Amino acid sequence: MSSDPLHRATRAELGGLAVDVAPLLLGAELRTVVADSEVRLRLTEVEAYHGHGTGPRADPGSHARMGRTARNATMWGEPGHLYVYLSHGIHSCVNVVCGPEGQAGGILMRAGEVLSGVDAVAVRRHASTPLTKTALRDLARGPGRLGQAVGLRHPIHDGIDAITGEEFEGARAELWLRDDPVVEVATGPRVGVGGIAGTEAFPWRFWIAGDPTVSPFRWGRGAQAESLHTTGVGSMIPARGR
Repeated sequence: MSSDPLHRATRAELGGLAVDVAPLLLGAELRTVVADSEVRLRLTEVEAYHGHGTGPRADPGSHARMGRTARNATMWGEPGHLYVYLSHGIHSCVNVVCGPEGQAGGILMRAGEVLSGVDAVAVRRHASTPLTKTALRDLARGPGRLGQAVGLRHPIHDGIDAITGEEFEGARAELWLRDDPVVEVATGPRVGVGGIAGTEAFPWRFWIAGDPTVSPFRWGRGAQAESLHTTGVGSMIPARGR
């Protein structure tokens, strides 16, 4: 159980660019209540994404890179809501919306440690009990598993407000930030993102260095070749500490 001092996140704290806010989510907690089951998750890995016209450079890896659509509409709303989208037609993935309303930005919650509600998570993840040490580590290791663990589903929970914690389609979500940011922050390319958006040109993945729940790196389609072409080093991506 985390003993770090935490406070309820505010919209102001999430009002900056996603790439600047993302490191502040490390060590934070996402707390959900779905179907009367409460789960608390400590975030250990996140990725930033910017929408069209957001920040000093275009982000070709973002769902909102071409502008507002029905799918990404939540990303253009006020900060603190959760953008829940479907990946590969199967996995519900959870993002925290950042930036002022009308400017798209989101932070994908990639991995975390389940602090409480393990029994509920095991049921959602169809995990055999009793859980082994490895099974516990892997409960929310990766964005699809994390979405399953906290119980938020696309499309019904897309847009849920993690600032007010107001009930939304039978669920509640709250984001709690650390009073003191994590120091051991590593940065590197985003996982599984294609082309240049998945290379060291966008080191917008942030994780707690050495944490076992962090997901392994893998190249997206064409990203390794793009990395080799632009930098000459694409066989292995080293993490950078902060």
